[in-house]
Amino acid sequence: MAAPAPLLHPDPDPSFAELLALRPHLRMDPLAGLMMEEVPLARIAAAHGTPVWAYSAGALRRRLAALQGALKEARLGAQVHFAVKANPNLAVLRLLGQQGAGADVVSEGELRAARAAGIPAAHIVFSGVGKTLAEIRLALAEDIQQINAESAEEVEMISAVATAMGRVARVALRVNPDVDAKTHAKITTGKSENKFGIAIGEAPALYARMSSLPGIQPIGVAVHIGSQITAGVGAYRTAYGHLADLVRTLRAQGLSVERVDCGGGLGIPYRDEPAPSPAALAGAISATLGNLGVELMVEPGRWIAGPAGVLVTSVVLQKLGEARRFVVLDAAMNDLVRPAMYEAWHGIVPVAPADFAAPLAPADIVGPICESGDTFARGRGIPSLAPASLVAILDAGAYGAAMSSTYNSRPLAAEVLVDGDRFALVRERQTQEALLAGQHVPEWLDA
Repeated sequence: MAAPAPLLHPDPDPSFAELLALRPHLRMDPLAGLMMEEVPLARIAAAHGTPVWAYSAGALRRRLAALQGALKEARLGAQVHFAVKANPNLAVLRLLGQQGAGADVVSEGELRAARAAGIPAAHIVFSGVGKTLAEIRLALAEDIQQINAESAEEVEMISAVATAMGRVARVALRVNPDVDAKTHAKITTGKSENKFGIAIGEAPALYARMSSLPGIQPIGVAVHIGSQITAGVGAYRTAYGHLADLVRTLRAQGLSVERVDCGGGLGIPYRDEPAPSPAALAGAISATLGNLGVELMVEPGRWIAGPAGVLVTSVVLQKLGEARRFVVLDAAMNDLVRPAMYEAWHGIVPVAPADFAAPLAPADIVGPICESGDTFARGRGIPSLAPASLVAILDAGAYGAAMSSTYNSRPLAAEVLVDGDRFALVRERQTQEALLAGQHVPEWLDA
């Protein structure tokens, strides 16, 4: 066998111990192995099989509290609306709602999930560029806090639906400030070529138009410049500065502006990259919008839920290729698509104590799907792992299960919530029978 391919990242990867040190809800027990809070991940795998998602209730609470605390320390009094698209699990939403978080939703399904989880309609914001008439009707029937309109055409739709229903829609206008957040091209949302919002220069005329339409109460403006923003808060400051200028312009025209929705996007360190803190974000908001006398809101998703979750998966086999070693897992890109879609880096840590301490060698860590893109890591240092060995893929609590599919007819994995020394199944593993349910063969094929 030829020598394995070298590690591809120019800098050494963080060690397993270094990865865990930054994630206080995870630790290696010398006997029980990798623990989430006080529960061995091996026990979860034994109870519910693999692959399986595990979420730390303690981490969710701490991270939400840290963000709320930073906003309070900056004397902003801003509302936190969790971006449901990051993790729509009902148990996660219920837990965050109990801690005072509202919900930012982008579909009928997310709105219904937030309500089913107990989040009050008065704490729900509906965003998104393509709301259907049915979704607008539902939002108005539920009397949610506000709808973020993203185009002149959508404003007209909301007006027509609200008028027909005899309702008045509270509407914020989402603007596109043409600010580059320096994030991945597929998750940037604040540049002029992106589909989101209206050009900020066109906002005064459209906001004035909203004030004259029946069924609409303009209540403010909104912005969201991208996801997984790690290049400091400079882009936030620029975008919020443009938003502050817009608020002053609208008020100078005699228009009422009560709220500013600052969006989300605060990044997390998946590897060991620097990432801005909630305090830095709060500082950017305070410096630009803090003296306008408006209600403020933020829409984090990844920052709260990402580090709180892991994907526990089993080794199917090790394959020794001509030039490299492959560790094949029973998880795949249909479970966690981020590495395939965004070239994203996720820490991968052995669960067993002996594997955690064993010598490392480079390997490609892959799934069983018939795609070369079904790869979690290339040239990653990992010990020799026997079949059925467990590994945990870190920082999978956001855009993990939420983006899962049944590609290759693979059932959706189970989800578990850990809280101290307790854990509970919060979403059942999809059955093979459920994969076929709802499909029908036309009669003529059996004729």
